[in-house]
Amino acid sequence: MKAITLYQPEKLVFGVHALQQFKTDYIDSDKIRVYILTISPLLDILDPIVEELKQSGKEVAVEIYEAGEPSFDMYFSYLDKVRDFGADSIVGIGGGSVLDLAKLLAAMKDNTQSLDEVIGLHNLLERKTHLTCLPSTSGTGSEVSPNAIFLDEKTLEKKGVISRYLVPNAAYVDPLLTLGLPAKITAETGVDALSHCIEAYTNKFSHPLIDSYALKGIELIGQNLLKAYQNGQDQEVRSAVALGSMYGGLCLGPINTAAVHALSYPLGGKYHVPHGLANAVLLPEVMDYNMEADIEKHAQIAIALGVKKYDSLEETAKMGVEKIKELVRECAIPNNLTELGVQREDVDELAGLAMKITRLLKNNPRDLVFEDAVNIYNKLF
Repeated sequence: MKAITLYQPEKLVFGVHALQQFKTDYIDSDKIRVYILTISPLLDILDPIVEELKQSGKEVAVEIYEAGEPSFDMYFSYLDKVRDFGADSIVGIGGGSVLDLAKLLAAMKDNTQSLDEVIGLHNLLERKTHLTCLPSTSGTGSEVSPNAIFLDEKTLEKKGVISRYLVPNAAYVDPLLTLGLPAKITAETGVDALSHCIEAYTNKFSHPLIDSYALKGIELIGQNLLKAYQNGQDQEVRSAVALGSMYGGLCLGPINTAAVHALSYPLGGKYHVPHGLANAVLLPEVMDYNMEADIEKHAQIAIALGVKKYDSLEETAKMGVEKIKELVRECAIPNNLTELGVQREDVDELAGLAMKITRLLKNNPRDLVFEDAVNIYNKLF
């Protein structure tokens, strides 16, 4: 069995009231100047915690994240604020966009490297600022991953900074933070998390150690996401989806994603389609394309999703794809690109942009070239 290296947070707290453990840990820590990046819907929950941190002698700055997915322009505007405050710890509390931005800010606050120098795989060489992440969605798994994804407005490309120095020092996954998440975002981010697990499991470079995370994540998300969509106040269901999302995040460092994400990034770059939504639309079609490369694993995915075992692996695998289509439909997620505002005449451009994302395409279980990307996009109109 080939060797594999996992980089994970030094401290990982999962479960209801993990947020309170975060508060206790920070009060007891030697961190003095704490910069919290969060979103306005969480302020009612966070305000009492911030006040307790201040009463314990901490200097706390709370910054509200702008709407939308993170861009490099946005990063530069926040970096000045972080440096002016002189943070010795950066805390991201929010969805994947918030966490990705917090991670890069912590890495670059005292870094001598330029942004251009750190983009890509393993180019970021250090982080001197303490970093903590608390997710309020069950989607990206960014709280435990070495990835941060940003939009380059100049090229309309999604670009990644992938480095072990982006793995937080601590992550606190509290399902209670997801209770207020709207049903629409619950569904879209949940399918994003599901795609992380599926693409890691079927990956050309998959590993048995990561397969165990991925398959359990598929089971947890696949069998609980619709329930979370229908009743967002169910703590047990929210906990299951949050755990599945975290498992997906643990897959992203050592294995990573593949064609679903490579094809979705241009939709976000050119049309500003939310990342989870783009993945949800693409996932069934890409799975159908990839199935012939590993029928057995696609059949195992189907069984993890709750599909009964059919007489043949192929039939079982196909029913797994149908199960995901059913999940997407029941969560009221569009199943075509037209509803996302995508124009058919842009397909060649989108396929060309996708072909540039070789760091993900090389992972796909079945080779995918420009013409294949064009065909997959066209099938979704």
